[in-house]
Amino acid sequence: MPQLPFDTVLIANRGEIAARIVKTLRKLGLRSAIAYHEIDARTPAVSMADLAIQISGSTPIASYLDTRQIIAAADQARAGALHPGYGLLSENAEFARAVTDAGIAFIGPLPDTIELMGDKIRARNFVQSNGFPVAPCVIEEDDPATFASRAQAMGAPLLVKPSAGGGGKGMRIVRDLNTLEAAIEQARSEAGRYFGDARLYAERHLEYPRHIEVQVLGDCLGNLVHLFERECSVQRRFQKIIEETPSPALSQESRARICDTAVRIARAANYRNAGTVEFLLSGDDFYFLEMNTRLQVEHPVTEMITGVDLVAEQIYAAAGRELAFSQSDIVSNGHAIELRLYAEAPECGYAPTTGKVLLLEYPNDVRIDSGIIQGQHITPAFDPMLAKIIVHSPSRMESALKAHRAVRELVLLGCETNANLLARIVSDEAFLGGHFHVGYLEQNPHLASGIFAAGMSAFLASAALLTRPVRDSADAVPELHSALGNWRN
Repeated sequence: MPQLPFDTVLIANRGEIAARIVKTLRKLGLRSAIAYHEIDARTPAVSMADLAIQISGSTPIASYLDTRQIIAAADQARAGALHPGYGLLSENAEFARAVTDAGIAFIGPLPDTIELMGDKIRARNFVQSNGFPVAPCVIEEDDPATFASRAQAMGAPLLVKPSAGGGGKGMRIVRDLNTLEAAIEQARSEAGRYFGDARLYAERHLEYPRHIEVQVLGDCLGNLVHLFERECSVQRRFQKIIEETPSPALSQESRARICDTAVRIARAANYRNAGTVEFLLSGDDFYFLEMNTRLQVEHPVTEMITGVDLVAEQIYAAAGRELAFSQSDIVSNGHAIELRLYAEAPECGYAPTTGKVLLLEYPNDVRIDSGIIQGQHITPAFDPMLAKIIVHSPSRMESALKAHRAVRELVLLGCETNANLLARIVSDEAFLGGHFHVGYLEQNPHLASGIFAAGMSAFLASAALLTRPVRDSADAVPELHSALGNWRN
């Protein structure tokens, strides 16, 4: 393996993605360091890292957004490179500049590219000016006084969106134009609260399209490839919960077109490192949605079908290495599905849940990217995603069956999760037939109803397992029976 210009990488993230990055650093023989808040002291990522440096802030999330502390931690660790993971500061151009200005390699694209593609309005205008397809839209800052009237002129349905951020925050669907003004104010308020940027735009809302994204990878010499697409249409509140590849919605011809378009967009943006170009697919037409200038949550399904370690490729790209393969070398093998395990109550509007993980048992023979351990407290301080279950099989049907079995074998006691919802989805007739879209869960509310009752048998089985030591000790000492009475368990 060629020598890299750094031997230590600081991970400026937490949870499952931080643990995932540590695994690749170990494989490459690199030293891992992590900056962590005390609330995460017992998490797998902190335990796995070679060096853990505590940071602090007014809130846990504030500590992970503190550029000064994170760069100081990198200096303390003598880290020559920094991996931002996803979320948090991963798409913050000023953070990327501060890292590089400190003489540390930023494992991601150039700051100017992050800035261009991170602003949804600029990205959309850039893509459109380069001749790529985008959905019709109006932009507030073009003429703030006429924004509402220009949006209304496009007709319903509309989607009001923030220029900054992602993850569904600040987005409002408007099907009745009488509610447009209220939706704009709600979107502006939420965008300002989450992203510190209240700028908006409104685009023609495609009713129930597919959400297709393409993984791209580039080096500093201008070489760019795609690693095929991912199907991300199973969502709740504009956030993905199940992803898969290949997409059941694409023919070989349409797959080639959409993947080629993604590479050409990335090339126009002078893209380096790993990134994802996202599209909305409606019939045979597709439209640019956004570009995520970072590693995606769902990157494992791409790794499973291609055999490419995307984190390793990110590190090589940041080290200035040329891509070791060309487009023709990348082959799609089999089918992969990822299930996101969330601490949430699906039948209560997907409200986040909390609790102590009393018992945690993952299924065997599948890939688990986890950020939690038994005994850990699940708090409302961060995003509720706990882990990802990733399966890979020769065919889509085999992967769906494997995913169903895996999520049914999962045991997590102490915190309500969406496990039963995931099991229902991957065994649902519409999902198995590939007949779904971004409104799939909205149109099938029964999938999220009665979740608690469906989980009672697993809950009781887990409780029985926890009490087994007490039961066994009582059976071993008969004289304890009378003392325990009816309460022996």
